[in-house]
Amino acid sequence: MGVLECEATAREVMEIEAEAIALAARRIDEEFSRAVQMVVKHRGKLVVTGVGKSGLVGRKIVSTLRSTGTPAVFLHPVEAAHGDLGIYAPEDPTIFISKSGSTAELSRLIPILREFSSPLLGILGNTSSPLAAEMDVVLDASVRAEADPNDLAPTASSAVAMALGDALAIAVMRARNFGPEEFAVFHPGGQLGRNLKFTVGDVMHTDEAVAWASPSDSAKQVIIAMSQKALGAACVVSADRRLEGIITDGDLRRALTRKDDIRELRASDIMTPNPVVTRPDVSLRDALRLMEDRPSQISVLPVLDPKDGRCLGIIRLHDIYQAGRPPRAAL
Repeated sequence: MGVLECEATAREVMEIEAEAIALAARRIDEEFSRAVQMVVKHRGKLVVTGVGKSGLVGRKIVSTLRSTGTPAVFLHPVEAAHGDLGIYAPEDPTIFISKSGSTAELSRLIPILREFSSPLLGILGNTSSPLAAEMDVVLDASVRAEADPNDLAPTASSAVAMALGDALAIAVMRARNFGPEEFAVFHPGGQLGRNLKFTVGDVMHTDEAVAWASPSDSAKQVIIAMSQKALGAACVVSADRRLEGIITDGDLRRALTRKDDIRELRASDIMTPNPVVTRPDVSLRDALRLMEDRPSQISVLPVLDPKDGRCLGIIRLHDIYQAGRPPRAAL
């Protein structure tokens, strides 16, 4: 297979899967609302089950549910009959995932789960199947065709089932008003959770740790200060700490490209005036967006006091991405 054929195949597969998800989205109706209510009204856990590729999709859905505040576990239908039914509490809902809707291992579970008073929700590729007839709620995960040329490998069908699971998890998340603060509680060890939990004030550099300069300081003075503090930037401030501008390593390099001898230049000649700034109470997530969600990324933000506008220090991109607990928070 040549390069062009490889590229064409990749695009075709992704377009087939995208179209299948779009069609499933257009089929969303009151049945989906019933599924959401089934989950929201139950304060216990969800049990998700499936076999083969459907089982793998189920495990991913469980992960999404957990991370968005809904307790969930995956139950392999074969292991269920060999002791694993002990995970059930009364009335725990069960989500069945199946492309055919006729998976024998899942069908055998239904009379047992009725004894547990488990509401049954199916994410099924065949809404006229035996499993569909037994479900309390059915989400239509059918597809016109799989993405492989033989229409055999679960590709588009897996993508649709996973998308419906994600849709359910996010709808439940919204119904329960699960916001950034709650999300941070469930992700304490990851970068995402850290960015939600901690603020600029937790990791910023202040006082003697920062290279400070006045607008009239010479380029040499600025370079010496930046070399001593080694944060990659100097804040140019007035006598009362009002921010006049910022000088980064990049500003120094640009000054050298414009002028062979920069010794006669002053900080005001080199600095970037009116830089993008932040506040100590801003979350690391929002500070990161300020740095990255722009045509040209920046790596340092001056931090201003929201009360009087004085410059308090700086925060770097590195401070947000550094591993482990923020130093200031550990004190």
